[in-house]
This record gives sequence, C-alpha cells and structure tokens, in this order.
Amino acid sequence: MKAMVVDDERDVELLFRQYFRKEIQQNRIEFIFAFSGEDALEKLQNMGQPPEVMVILSDINMPGMNGLDLLKAVKRTFPTIKVSMITAYSNQYYKDAMSAGADNFYTKPLDFTTLKKELFGGAANA
Repeated sequence: MKAMVVDDERDVELLFRQYFRKEIQQNRIEFIFAFSGEDALEKLQNMGQPPEVMVILSDINMPGMNGLDLLKAVKRTFPTIKVSMITAYSNQYYKDAMSAGADNFYTKPLDFTTLKKELFGGAANA
C-alpha cells in the first residue's frame, strides 16, 4: 500500500518512518512525503492515472495551500483516495474536514496505534 503524508514540518517524516519501521521493512506500506499541499498535488499528478496512493494523511495548518484545500482538490480530482486530516488544534476543524469529505480526523500528538488500525484494517501490530 502506498500512503502519502503531507506536512510542512519535515520531522514528521522521521516519526512515520520510526513508528512504521516494521511495516516498511515487510513491504506492507510505502510512504511518500510531501511538504505542502501544492507538492502533494504535483506528486499525485505525476504518478499517472489513477495514482498509486491509496490514502493521504494531511496536516491542516500549512503555509500556502492548507490541508482543507488539499482535501477538496483531492476529492474532486482523485475521488477514490482516502484522505485523513491531522491537526494540533483539537477539534476546531472537525466539522469543516468531514463536510469536505475527510475519511478520518486525528489530533496531534498522533495515536499511531489507532492510525495503524485504520491503515491495516484492524490488524495493527504496534
């Protein structure tokens, strides 16, 4: 499975690589990292049709195109991709994200056990 993580904080890549180390080694998941909404859309468009990405995990607050705008663009252009939103701002954006088509909503700090259950259908090995 290919998953895209979109966050302007570059240390998020290290976090995901650490928490999913075993799944990456077992080729159960491959992460693609984008550091802005624009970067994410460009990478998706360059993958061909349909993109290989099955799920996007995106921060909401980013400079330039924010996560909610990215969510709307992805749902419009690539409706089969699941999009989960991540924010440090509690549930302030929950209603907006869900009405725009978000599949899930997470608050920081991320609960990686719950996230693994979402990605692997409940068969998570923390």
